[in-house]
Amino acid sequence: MHWNEVVCTVLLALGCFISFSGTYGVLKFPDFYARLHAAGKTDSLAQVLILLGLVFVTPDVLTQIKLMLVAFILLIVAPTATFAITKAAHLDGLRPWTRGGGQ
Repeated sequence: MHWNEVVCTVLLALGCFISFSGTYGVLKFPDFYARLHAAGKTDSLAQVLILLGLVFVTPDVLTQIKLMLVAFILLIVAPTATFAITKAAHLDGLRPWTRGGGQ
């Protein structure tokens, strides 16, 4: 096993773990905003780690550049989309969860 396969395996495993932890957050958090926060943050990082892991085992340089470009675009687009969804929910009148249940 070469060093690039080890790096790929570590990045893919870390990306999968972060993705599953975000899924757990979506299932456990009480309201829309907290769930969207858990999904948005972990999803962006997990996708980038998985794509960077694939860069290390792809032999073609052009494909490596494309993977890095997709990872960069995801770093820009995913948080922006999460913000837009959150702002739309806020403007629609969705209130955050409170401990007293006043939603």
